[in-house]
Amino acid sequence: MGRKAADKAEKAQKSPDHVAIIMDGNGRWAQSRGKPRLFGHHAGAKRVREIVEACPDLGVKYITIFAFSTENWKRTQTEVAGLMSLFRRYIQKEARALLAEGVRVRFIGDRDRLDKKLIALMHELEAMTEGNDRVHLTIALNYGGRDEVARATRRMALDVAAGKLDPESVNEQTLTSYLDTCVLPDPDLVIRTSGEARISNFLLWQSAYAEYEFIDTLWPDFSAEVFEEVVDRFAGRERRFGAVETAAE
Repeated sequence: MGRKAADKAEKAQKSPDHVAIIMDGNGRWAQSRGKPRLFGHHAGAKRVREIVEACPDLGVKYITIFAFSTENWKRTQTEVAGLMSLFRRYIQKEARALLAEGVRVRFIGDRDRLDKKLIALMHELEAMTEGNDRVHLTIALNYGGRDEVARATRRMALDVAAGKLDPESVNEQTLTSYLDTCVLPDPDLVIRTSGEARISNFLLWQSAYAEYEFIDTLWPDFSAEVFEEVVDRFAGRERRFGAVETAAE
């Protein structure tokens, strides 16, 4: 193995397996340029491909992005309609590239409130890429952490009522198996762009022991180089998961 390959392998070993990103700052980025907020959302959508493409070289196997929250319905009707149109166009435009690049796509969140055409496109993209394993891209759409736990608890309660689940056997792993993310590992690193230091109801259960990075960069400016810098900082952190390091004797 050459030096370059060895360095790459060592770096990948220290990298987060799963990175989750709160993509914030699209509207401010657009407004600072005298453009409407939707202009920023379009710029942010283009940035997603660059970040996903950077994942393999950084050793990141899973990436989850927060595209639209359960609270985002409170935005203006124009912005919400524009975002829904953007999601449809993104799926139609990027589907073949994602398939060719070995990206498996999943969607999490409550689909009931989304329009039928968008839901159909989501299902189609998931089915199209289900055989891929190079990068696992999860898109949180109409997603909220509390809503996810409530939906999971409701499904669990129905199984208890139907005699399929013994309530005495319920533990942390049981609830995890009912979450939207049941087939995914928990995130190792959660990044929020734009300088805001909030988790905004994102992956509340799953991020119990994740490392957090709140950075000032607005999402449309979040390049692969910035992503690499954040991943490199993660590699220098010590993760004890509640334990205390034992002093050497």
